[in-house]
Amino acid sequence: METFKVIIVEDEKLELKGTEEIFRSDIPEAEILGTAMNESELWKLMRQQLPDLLLLDLGLGGSTTVGVDICRQVHTNYPSVKILIFTGEILNERLWVDALQAGTDGIILKTGELLTRNDVRLVMDGRRLVFNQPILEKIVARFKKSVISENRRTDALIDYDIDEYDERFLRHLALGYTKDMIASLKGMPFGAKSLEKRQVDLINRLFPANERTGVNATRLVVKALQLHIIDLDTLKPDDE
Repeated sequence: METFKVIIVEDEKLELKGTEEIFRSDIPEAEILGTAMNESELWKLMRQQLPDLLLLDLGLGGSTTVGVDICRQVHTNYPSVKILIFTGEILNERLWVDALQAGTDGIILKTGELLTRNDVRLVMDGRRLVFNQPILEKIVARFKKSVISENRRTDALIDYDIDEYDERFLRHLALGYTKDMIASLKGMPFGAKSLEKRQVDLINRLFPANERTGVNATRLVVKALQLHIIDLDTLKPDDE
């Protein structure tokens, strides 16, 4: 790895000292231009000399939004500067997403293996989405959950012979639409009476014979959710 210049942003003195030691002992190619404990100190350093890498803590002065805002400004105004988040926000998944949207090149959680020379090398080599093991485990877990859910939905659509109009009908019932409102949707070729018949047909497909009596639209929607035919996470209306 070629030599490069880095600025470290960290508001906890002990953690800052530990991070500097990681660079000195494990990443000798790095020249630390300076350290900042808040936003104003960072901009002062940036005006003096741009680094190749900004190692940025997100939780500055008790605020998590400051770090994300810094990330966004650096990414926008200094696109040549690589940004690596090094954060103790190990449970705040929303914050990780905010940082990714703000333009960070990677996120290293302050847990597990912490910051390694390889993490820094990958960022400096131009790799995007560099993560350490703790965050990778969470990402993989979410990915597996998403794939399993999607597979269940695909299987349910096949097993219960659900077509496009069945799915649209059930989804809009779940959103509180009346049959008249659903019939008026763009591209919906059925009137309210036809949708009544479709509802009865869906009840017959989704419920065993001994459970069909008295099933209304609400119970039908709940059943569709239980069978993964529709999904709460993607419950959105069509353009009307």
